[in-house]
Amino acid sequence: MAVSTAPASKSGLYADPREDWLAQHTEEIIDPDRPIVDPHHHLWDRGGLRYMIEEMAADIASGHNIIATVYVDCRSMYRAHGPEAFRPVGEVEFANGVAAMAASGGYGKAAICAGIVSHVNLLLGEDARPVLEAEIVAGNGRFRGIRHSAAWDADPNVAGMYATRPKGLLLDPTFRKGFACLAPLDLSFEGWLFHPQIGELTDLARAFPETKIVLDHCGGPIGIGSYAGRREEIFPVWKASIQEIAKCPNVVVKLGGLAMALLGYDFHLRPKPPTSEQAAAAWRPYIETCIEAFGPNRCMFESNFPPDKGQCSYQVIFNAFKRLAAQYSEAEKTAMFSKTATDFYKLKLA
Repeated sequence: MAVSTAPASKSGLYADPREDWLAQHTEEIIDPDRPIVDPHHHLWDRGGLRYMIEEMAADIASGHNIIATVYVDCRSMYRAHGPEAFRPVGEVEFANGVAAMAASGGYGKAAICAGIVSHVNLLLGEDARPVLEAEIVAGNGRFRGIRHSAAWDADPNVAGMYATRPKGLLLDPTFRKGFACLAPLDLSFEGWLFHPQIGELTDLARAFPETKIVLDHCGGPIGIGSYAGRREEIFPVWKASIQEIAKCPNVVVKLGGLAMALLGYDFHLRPKPPTSEQAAAAWRPYIETCIEAFGPNRCMFESNFPPDKGQCSYQVIFNAFKRLAAQYSEAEKTAMFSKTATDFYKLKLA
């Protein structure tokens, strides 16, 4: 097989998945028949790290009833040539090709990449519109929106590869001109940031109430670098920000991303991977705060694979979510595991 020449994209925020380490712990699937839409995963082949349809299908086949997935921007398969602004269109073409492979039935019954979220540089201002239009065409009915990462922190030990990103991106007037192109095209925006920036996304959501926004990964609570060892101090700050942004009716939240090293838990450094009980116990305060603030109808459980695979398996991550959701009604569980994602991304499921 040809080896990808694409550069590795080491964010510094998560551990690399290790199949042999993960294989030390397997679990019976809780509530195995429950339909799940996984609204946030990536696919890539770069720097020796491969997570493509075969790897995704294998994880899905480990027991949970995944009926569909949403692919989210990770700078995969950008065009190598042509105008710089249009190179991310290649990612939509790639994800749409994967969706076609999944639709063949040859990789299981899940509609992988049923929805596609890519990237457009919104700092193009009004010139972002033709790129968005090109991605709509490339998506063949599956393209739903974009993510333009705003993750930034003054501590390079936190920010990792994001250390050179602009501070205050979401407040930038030119960025907002680009952002204004989304709603008229019926496209959504994914907010990937760190928790001290949640207020900036709140300001953006209030300025554009007609634009649908996702707060990724529970708002990116930090527990590494200069934030390490300060969980009791930081948690109420994060919680207050979550409660404030939840007042914006155009914002929904993805429940996940907590198995990245960013949160400050050391599961990836332990001799054996965590059980779903251990994972649920660590994540409970964050998940329950988000559900309480947003309500189940504006929440969706996400795998964030493969980044979250650095700390737990697909079996474990969704078992942990099912443990955390046990206290909610059947309708509320349905919302968080499938309906919110299906509705938000307007997925066309058979």
